[in-house]
Amino acid sequence: MAPAVKTKEQTLAWLRAISGELATATLKRLDDTLSWYGEMPPGRRSAVGLVAQAGITSFIHWYDDPTSTPWIAADVFGAAPRELLRSVSLTQTLQLIRVTVEVVEDRVKGADETVREAILLYSREIAFAAADVYARAAEARGLWDARLEALVVDSILSGEYDDELPSRIAALGWHGHGEVSVLVGTAPKMLDVDMLRRTARHLDADVLIGVQGSRLVLVIGRAHPTPQDDEPADATLTPFLEIASALEPGFGDGNLVLGHQVPSLVEASRSAKAALAGFAVARSWRNAPRPTLADDLLPERALAGDALARATLINRIYKPLQAHSTELLATLWCYLDNGRSLEATARELFVHPNTVRYRLKRVSEVIGWDATGARESLILQAALIIGSIAEPDGPLRRR
Repeated sequence: MAPAVKTKEQTLAWLRAISGELATATLKRLDDTLSWYGEMPPGRRSAVGLVAQAGITSFIHWYDDPTSTPWIAADVFGAAPRELLRSVSLTQTLQLIRVTVEVVEDRVKGADETVREAILLYSREIAFAAADVYARAAEARGLWDARLEALVVDSILSGEYDDELPSRIAALGWHGHGEVSVLVGTAPKMLDVDMLRRTARHLDADVLIGVQGSRLVLVIGRAHPTPQDDEPADATLTPFLEIASALEPGFGDGNLVLGHQVPSLVEASRSAKAALAGFAVARSWRNAPRPTLADDLLPERALAGDALARATLINRIYKPLQAHSTELLATLWCYLDNGRSLEATARELFVHPNTVRYRLKRVSEVIGWDATGARESLILQAALIIGSIAEPDGPLRRR
């Protein structure tokens, strides 16, 4: 004899009566079939269980009024979406939905066929609701990450660090390690952040991106290189200038200045200060390359009142030469004063031009700048002028 067909009110009363039994059976099935659920700590297991129970209760409400689908389905996740997202991924959530549907299907098997069809329809709606929740959470996380990244870049530019900076950097998923350099240029009308990050990744680098008014600031760090079959394990690190050149298309028109490299991210403010100071005066170098090293703009920065540039010129050029050999210092002075003429310098110093040439080579070996180059000679002359002004006894006297 065929079972009597229940009315909708009778079916609803029956579903409400067995809702607790369904929730218990669902949790047991989760524990038996999903390994990740069994490995969760008790608090998170409880959160997932509440979501499963809310899904069953929501289905009963929806069965009573199908027109409320979008709202009721979303309420399953709206009760505690943050806790749910911390507990499981979207894939695991869909597995949770599948198990819950299977348990309910098994329990109502043989009952009114409309209930089974309603379960299948509702499972589709709840899956869409889950995807929507995760998409909104991902969008919110993206906005939060952007604000946090801007805060970190602001801290680096200002040099105002606090104890929370390392944790903020870690929260951004920073993959850089070791040396860091800061790149400053003009922000484009349409900033393509994804392109900048993708370019950096291809060069085994990571970037923090900040927009300061019309300026675009990138904090660049080298990431652990991706191993290649045809490359040795100790492959040479990509120079920061090469990374900056690859990132150049992501900037707007105008000058682009790369600060000197510093040992770590927490010291990046020194590189940022140099890059910002260089960017402020880069227009005074008519043929400045793009990107330009901030150290190549030391004369302009010093003239603009940059104390860091003056200290760099003294500590990296003037003092090392003075400590190494006053003879080299005097030869450099004479060579620059004579318009970089070997013969004129040799005549003034009463030496052979080859001797002048040798001494200039030694100067380059000591400080790393070549006095025979037009741009580098300007840097060296600025260092001699500023260094001599800083001397307590006045400038070096030459015979």
